[in-house]
Amino acid sequence: MSRYTGPQWKKSRRLGFSTLETGRELARRPYAPGQHGQKRKKLTEYGLQLAEKQKVRHMYGVNEKQFRNTFKRAGKMEGVTGYNFFCLLESRLDNVVYRLGFASTRRQARQLVNHGHILLNGVKTDIASCQVKVGDVISVKERSRSLEVIKNALASQTHVPGFVEVDADKMEGKLLRLPERSELNQEINESLIVEYYNRLG
Repeated sequence: MSRYTGPQWKKSRRLGFSTLETGRELARRPYAPGQHGQKRKKLTEYGLQLAEKQKVRHMYGVNEKQFRNTFKRAGKMEGVTGYNFFCLLESRLDNVVYRLGFASTRRQARQLVNHGHILLNGVKTDIASCQVKVGDVISVKERSRSLEVIKNALASQTHVPGFVEVDADKMEGKLLRLPERSELNQEINESLIVEYYNRLG
Protein backbone atom coordinates (compact mmCIF):
# COMPACT_ATOMS: atom_id res chain seq x y z
CA MET A 1 0.00 0.00 0.00
CA SER A 2 1.34 3.44 -0.93
CA ARG A 3 1.47 6.45 1.37
CA TYR A 4 -1.86 8.22 1.93
CA THR A 5 -1.91 11.67 0.28
CA GLY A 6 -5.62 12.47 0.57
CA PRO A 7 -7.43 14.81 2.99
CA GLN A 8 -5.89 14.46 6.43
CA TRP A 9 -8.95 15.71 8.31
CA LYS A 10 -11.18 13.11 6.65
CA LYS A 11 -8.76 10.36 7.65
CA SER A 12 -8.70 11.65 11.24
CA ARG A 13 -12.49 11.63 11.39
CA ARG A 14 -12.60 8.09 9.99
CA LEU A 15 -10.20 6.90 12.72
CA GLY A 16 -11.77 9.02 15.46
CA PHE A 17 -8.28 10.27 16.30
CA SER A 18 -6.37 13.48 15.58
CA THR A 19 -3.49 12.36 13.34
CA LEU A 20 -2.19 15.97 13.38
CA GLU A 21 -2.21 15.87 17.21
CA THR A 22 -4.05 19.21 17.36
CA GLY A 23 -7.61 17.97 17.87
CA ARG A 24 -8.94 20.52 15.38
CA GLU A 25 -10.03 17.83 12.92
CA LEU A 26 -12.58 16.47 15.40
CA ALA A 27 -13.65 19.73 17.06
CA ARG A 28 -16.67 20.42 14.84
CA ARG A 29 -17.61 16.95 13.62
CA PRO A 30 -16.26 14.19 15.89
CA TYR A 31 -17.68 11.39 13.78
CA ALA A 32 -16.70 9.52 10.62
CA PRO A 33 -17.33 11.15 7.23
CA GLY A 34 -20.06 9.98 4.91
CA GLN A 35 -23.80 9.37 5.06
CA HIS A 36 -23.56 6.79 7.85
CA GLY A 37 -20.62 8.36 9.69
CA GLN A 38 -22.50 8.88 12.93
CA LYS A 39 -23.51 5.22 13.16
CA ARG A 40 -20.31 3.74 14.51
CA LYS A 41 -20.17 -0.04 14.75
CA LYS A 42 -18.57 -1.76 17.71
CA LEU A 43 -15.16 -3.03 16.62
CA THR A 44 -13.93 -6.59 17.12
CA GLU A 45 -10.64 -7.24 18.90
CA TYR A 46 -8.90 -7.46 15.51
CA GLY A 47 -10.65 -4.26 14.40
CA LEU A 48 -9.35 -2.40 17.46
CA GLN A 49 -5.81 -3.60 16.80
CA LEU A 50 -5.99 -2.62 13.13
CA ALA A 51 -7.43 0.80 13.97
CA GLU A 52 -4.63 1.47 16.47
CA LYS A 53 -2.03 0.52 13.86
CA GLN A 54 -3.66 2.83 11.30
CA LYS A 55 -3.75 5.73 13.77
CA VAL A 56 0.02 5.59 14.29
CA ARG A 57 0.79 4.91 10.63
CA HIS A 58 -1.17 7.95 9.47
CA MET A 59 0.09 10.12 12.33
CA TYR A 60 3.70 9.60 11.25
CA GLY A 61 2.85 9.45 7.52
CA VAL A 62 4.60 6.13 6.90
CA ASN A 63 3.57 3.65 4.21
CA GLU A 64 2.61 0.10 5.15
CA LYS A 65 5.88 -1.57 4.14
CA GLN A 66 8.06 0.96 5.98
CA PHE A 67 5.80 0.72 9.02
CA ARG A 68 6.02 -3.07 9.22
CA ASN A 69 9.80 -3.07 8.65
CA THR A 70 10.20 -0.49 11.42
CA PHE A 71 8.17 -2.71 13.76
CA LYS A 72 10.33 -5.74 12.90
CA ARG A 73 13.43 -3.70 13.68
CA ALA A 74 11.94 -2.62 17.03
CA GLY A 75 11.25 -6.25 17.86
CA LYS A 76 14.94 -7.12 17.49
CA MET A 77 16.04 -4.38 19.89
CA GLU A 78 16.48 -4.85 23.64
CA GLY A 79 13.65 -3.59 25.83
CA VAL A 80 9.93 -3.10 25.30
CA THR A 81 8.94 -3.50 21.63
CA GLY A 82 6.15 -0.92 21.71
CA TYR A 83 8.37 1.78 23.20
CA ASN A 84 11.27 0.92 20.87
CA PHE A 85 8.85 1.22 17.95
CA PHE A 86 7.82 4.72 19.04
CA CYS A 87 11.48 5.74 19.46
CA LEU A 88 12.32 4.61 15.90
CA LEU A 89 9.37 6.56 14.50
CA GLU A 90 10.27 9.64 16.54
CA SER A 91 13.90 9.42 15.33
CA ARG A 92 12.94 9.70 11.66
CA LEU A 93 14.42 12.88 10.14
CA ASP A 94 11.06 14.23 8.98
CA ASN A 95 9.61 13.79 12.47
CA VAL A 96 12.58 15.50 14.17
CA VAL A 97 12.25 18.43 11.73
CA TYR A 98 8.57 18.64 12.78
CA ARG A 99 9.42 18.40 16.51
CA LEU A 100 11.98 21.21 16.14
CA GLY A 101 9.24 23.44 14.72
CA PHE A 102 10.70 23.93 11.23
CA ALA A 103 7.39 22.65 9.82
CA SER A 104 3.83 22.87 11.13
CA THR A 105 2.94 19.27 10.14
CA ARG A 106 4.86 16.05 9.54
CA ARG A 107 3.74 16.05 5.91
CA GLN A 108 5.22 19.53 5.48
CA ALA A 109 8.42 18.41 7.24
CA ARG A 110 8.75 15.43 4.89
CA GLN A 111 8.41 17.78 1.90
CA LEU A 112 11.14 20.08 3.25
CA VAL A 113 13.47 17.10 3.64
CA ASN A 114 12.63 15.63 0.22
CA HIS A 115 13.29 18.98 -1.46
CA GLY A 116 16.75 19.24 0.08
CA HIS A 117 16.17 22.14 2.50
CA ILE A 118 17.45 20.26 5.57
CA LEU A 119 21.02 19.47 6.67
CA LEU A 120 21.91 16.60 9.00
CA ASN A 121 25.25 17.29 10.70
CA GLY A 122 25.99 19.82 7.96
CA VAL A 123 25.26 17.41 5.09
CA LYS A 124 22.20 17.77 2.83
CA THR A 125 19.93 14.80 3.47
CA ASP A 126 16.79 14.31 1.38
CA ILE A 127 15.67 10.95 2.79
CA ALA A 128 12.77 11.52 5.20
CA SER A 129 13.10 8.09 6.83
CA CYS A 130 16.79 8.63 7.72
CA GLN A 131 17.33 7.78 11.41
CA VAL A 132 18.61 10.66 13.53
CA LYS A 133 20.94 9.68 16.38
CA VAL A 134 21.17 11.34 19.78
CA GLY A 135 23.49 14.35 19.48
CA ASP A 136 22.90 14.85 15.75
CA VAL A 137 22.43 18.45 14.60
CA ILE A 138 19.60 19.29 12.22
CA SER A 139 19.60 22.66 10.48
CA VAL A 140 17.96 24.52 7.62
CA LYS A 141 20.17 25.05 4.58
CA GLU A 142 21.38 28.65 4.42
CA ARG A 143 19.73 29.31 1.05
CA SER A 144 16.42 28.00 2.44
CA ARG A 145 16.26 30.14 5.59
CA SER A 146 14.17 32.79 3.82
CA LEU A 147 11.34 30.33 3.09
CA GLU A 148 8.08 31.69 4.47
CA VAL A 149 6.80 28.23 5.33
CA ILE A 150 9.68 27.69 7.78
CA LYS A 151 9.45 31.20 9.26
CA ASN A 152 5.70 30.83 9.78
CA ALA A 153 6.12 27.41 11.40
CA LEU A 154 8.73 28.72 13.86
CA ALA A 155 6.63 31.80 14.62
CA SER A 156 3.56 29.70 15.42
CA GLN A 157 5.44 27.15 17.53
CA THR A 158 4.03 26.97 21.05
CA HIS A 159 5.75 23.91 22.53
CA VAL A 160 9.17 22.31 22.09
CA PRO A 161 9.45 18.73 23.46
CA GLY A 162 12.07 18.19 26.15
CA PHE A 163 14.03 15.66 24.08
CA VAL A 164 15.06 18.27 21.47
CA GLU A 165 16.54 21.75 21.64
CA VAL A 166 16.21 24.42 18.97
CA ASP A 167 17.81 27.76 18.19
CA ALA A 168 15.13 29.56 16.17
CA ASP A 169 17.48 32.39 15.15
CA LYS A 170 20.07 30.00 13.70
CA MET A 171 17.32 27.62 12.46
CA GLU A 172 19.26 24.80 14.03
CA GLY A 173 18.39 22.10 16.52
CA LYS A 174 19.59 18.90 18.15
CA LEU A 175 18.15 15.58 19.30
CA LEU A 176 19.19 15.57 22.97
CA ARG A 177 17.88 12.12 23.92
CA LEU A 178 15.25 9.57 23.06
CA PRO A 179 11.76 10.59 24.19
CA GLU A 180 10.16 9.14 27.29
CA ARG A 181 6.83 7.38 26.77
CA SER A 182 5.08 10.08 28.85
CA GLU A 183 6.22 12.71 26.31
CA LEU A 184 4.48 10.97 23.43
CA ASN A 185 0.81 10.69 22.46
CA GLN A 186 -1.11 9.23 25.41
CA GLU A 187 -4.14 8.27 23.29
CA ILE A 188 -2.18 5.49 21.58
CA ASN A 189 -2.12 1.98 23.04
CA GLU A 190 0.98 0.51 21.40
CA SER A 191 0.34 -2.91 22.92
CA LEU A 192 -2.56 -3.30 20.47
CA ILE A 193 -0.12 -2.77 17.58
CA VAL A 194 2.22 -5.40 19.03
CA GLU A 195 -0.75 -7.80 19.29
CA TYR A 196 -1.75 -6.99 15.70
CA TYR A 197 1.65 -7.93 14.27
CA ASN A 198 1.99 -10.95 16.56
CA ARG A 199 -1.34 -12.17 15.20
CA LEU A 200 -0.03 -11.83 11.63
CA GLY A 201 3.10 -13.78 12.57
